[in-house]
Amino acid sequence: RSSWLLLAPLLTPPVPVITAPPCSLCPEGAHRFQWIRNLVPEFGISSSHVKVLSSPVEFYELLKVQIKAAKQRVVMASLYLGTGLLEQELVDCLEETLEKSLQAKGSPDLRISILLDYTRGSRGRKNSRTMLIPLLQRFPEQVRVSLFHTPNLRGLLRLLIPERFNETIGLQHIKVYLFDDNVILSGANLSDLYFTNRQDRYVLLRDSPEIADFFTELVDAIGDVSLQLQQDDTVQMMEGMVHPYQGDKVAYCEIANRRVMEVINSARTRQELLHAKTFHSSQRGSSLLSQQGSQASGSLKPEPDTWIYPLIQMKPFGIQIDEMVTETLLTEAERDARIYLTTGYFNLTQAYMDLILGTRAEYRILLASPEVNGFFGAKGVAGAIPAAYVYIEHQFYSEVCYLQQQERVQLQEYSRAGWTFHAKGLWLYLAGSDLPCLTLIGSPNFGYRSVHRDLEAQVAIVTENKALQQQLHQEQEQLYLCSGVVSTSTFEQPNRYVKLWVKLVTPLIKNFF
Repeated sequence: RSSWLLLAPLLTPPVPVITAPPCSLCPEGAHRFQWIRNLVPEFGISSSHVKVLSSPVEFYELLKVQIKAAKQRVVMASLYLGTGLLEQELVDCLEETLEKSLQAKGSPDLRISILLDYTRGSRGRKNSRTMLIPLLQRFPEQVRVSLFHTPNLRGLLRLLIPERFNETIGLQHIKVYLFDDNVILSGANLSDLYFTNRQDRYVLLRDSPEIADFFTELVDAIGDVSLQLQQDDTVQMMEGMVHPYQGDKVAYCEIANRRVMEVINSARTRQELLHAKTFHSSQRGSSLLSQQGSQASGSLKPEPDTWIYPLIQMKPFGIQIDEMVTETLLTEAERDARIYLTTGYFNLTQAYMDLILGTRAEYRILLASPEVNGFFGAKGVAGAIPAAYVYIEHQFYSEVCYLQQQERVQLQEYSRAGWTFHAKGLWLYLAGSDLPCLTLIGSPNFGYRSVHRDLEAQVAIVTENKALQQQLHQEQEQLYLCSGVVSTSTFEQPNRYVKLWVKLVTPLIKNFF
């Protein structure tokens, strides 16, 4: 995230809207989560196609390998692209792959679509735009760079707020990286820190064409309502499209809502038809025959034991799917279930806090200690951001203690020398189980910004497969091993001292970071 907005106390935050959960969970097994497909498409895949990554270096090396191997499409959505040597190496990989595509026989098939945030991607003289312009200039027919600009930053507000601070109003925060039919979901941005010593989460979905198609269409839809980067570093909207900050705001948001919901609903319809077709064919007993036929041709697809549900949150466009699903999961988690929830920025919405404090499951919440907060040691007012998070954490912990919930709701702080912490997500362990059957992974931080201001996407991964459950469990354990349990004495340490002005300002600006 960027530095705070000095003018933030003057701005009126929108009134939070708490969405009622759509329904309750079904009774048995992993299929208890099939209610999610009432909201979004359900993609059934084999657990053998899912790989959980653990380190920034592994993530970075995989990006390069996947770019070089791509034949049809590369789609990358991120907050921004950094400007260092590692990021330049990624751009060079893209150029090399495009060059190969040009040299192939016939017309080049490869298409590259990159979606970034306008304000974050335009920061400074050297920025995401200047990094990508050479690709646009050399391969104009194959490369598209879209820069999302929030419709909430407009008019006098846009003129008054300087660079860096304007990012607090709203961002394109989705992180999806796909190459042909392989998809990486993460919370990590395309920046050197995220490739070296900034801990995040990453999952690779291999050979998943339907999921890749969905996220391609989603990024295309957001790209269509975004500013298009030109070869001369100017930007313009697609012909006939309402401008995000110069045009009518209501009209723009309605068009954006329609474009994104078309993607979600058409994919959902396709998946329902596929489910119905599979069900009816198995009812007729033809499933075995078709499997034998495909076995003979060497193209047998494993039976799905894992289900992927894409959860989209775009409150500026009136889309609140991720919020609805997350609230329902928190509401319906039964007694003795365990939820491990982690966020790089501990600033939960009031609705999420109320559900955690008022429901039955056990919670282990992992957050960044001040030293591994991305703003630790920053100059100026941004240097006080870790203290603001400490203040928010202390308030929440005090509430836990007041309600005598310390056993059921436990806070843990990630601490690792030389590293920063950006991991976010959730693991759900059903009562009596030592392994998680569901995880949420993607861009949301479970905070006010994620719910109300930014464009977010994550996936719910539900699996019956023990090997994949073990992968997810090991991922959770690896993160939590680098943590210590928060107690009353935690806030008595000298590095937890919060200045009075930070305490006074935090309630006014907490909805902006």
